[in-house]
Amino acid sequence: MGSQNFDIIHMILSAGLMVQMVLFILLGFSVVSWSIIILKYRLLSKAIKESVLFTDFFWKSKDFSEAFAKAKELTNSPVSRLFRVAYMELKKLSKAGLSMTNSQTVSEIVSMNMRQTSSGNVKRAMERAINMEINRLAQMVPFLATTGNAAPFIGLFGTVWGIMNSFHGIGLRGSASLAVVAPGISEALIATATGLAAAIPSVMAYNYFTQKIRLVESDLRSFAADLMNIVDRDILPVEEK
Repeated sequence: MGSQNFDIIHMILSAGLMVQMVLFILLGFSVVSWSIIILKYRLLSKAIKESVLFTDFFWKSKDFSEAFAKAKELTNSPVSRLFRVAYMELKKLSKAGLSMTNSQTVSEIVSMNMRQTSSGNVKRAMERAINMEINRLAQMVPFLATTGNAAPFIGLFGTVWGIMNSFHGIGLRGSASLAVVAPGISEALIATATGLAAAIPSVMAYNYFTQKIRLVESDLRSFAADLMNIVDRDILPVEEK
C-alpha cells in the first residue's frame, strides 16, 4: 500500500507542468466541494430538526406570543424564522391601527377596515421570507453542480495533454515499446481519475441537497398557508353584517 502511494506521488511529481496544473485545479475543486458538503449537511440537518420541533410546539401552543418566544430560541429553523416575520408584520399592522395596551391582543387591535390590506401585507412578508430562506439554504450548492459538470472535462483535458506529450516523446525516441509508452500514459490518466473523484461526490451531494431544499420549501409554503388561514380566520376576522 505504501509503495502504491509512493508510485502515485512519484507519477504526479514527474508529470508535465500542464498536468500538474490540472491536478492542482481539481484538488481545489475537491477541497471546496467537500467543505460545502460538510457545511450544508450540518446546516440542513439542524434546519429540518428544529423546524419539526417548532412546528410541533406551534400546533400545541394556543398563543402567538408563546410561539414567538420559542421561535427566537430555534435560530436554525426556517419555519420559526418565517413565523417571526409574520408575527412582526402583524405587530407593525397593529401599531399602525390602534395603540396597544397590555390587556389587548393582536386580534383586538387590528381594525376591521384594514383586513384586506393587512392580509396582503402578511402574505407578501411571508413570501419574501420564504424566498430568503430558500436562497440562504441554496447558497454555494450550485458550485457542487459546477464541479460535477466541469471536473471530468478538466481531468480529460489533462489526460489528453499528457498523452500528447507521451506520443511526442515516442516520436523523439523513435521507440514505441510498452516500457516507453506506459509511464507517460499512466501519468496522464491520473488527471481523469482525479476529475472523476472530484465530480462523483459533488453530483451525489448536489442531488441530495436539492431534494432536501425542495422538502424544506414545501414545508415552508404549507406552514405559511396554514398560518395565513389562522390569521384570516382569527386575527383578521370578517366584519359581521
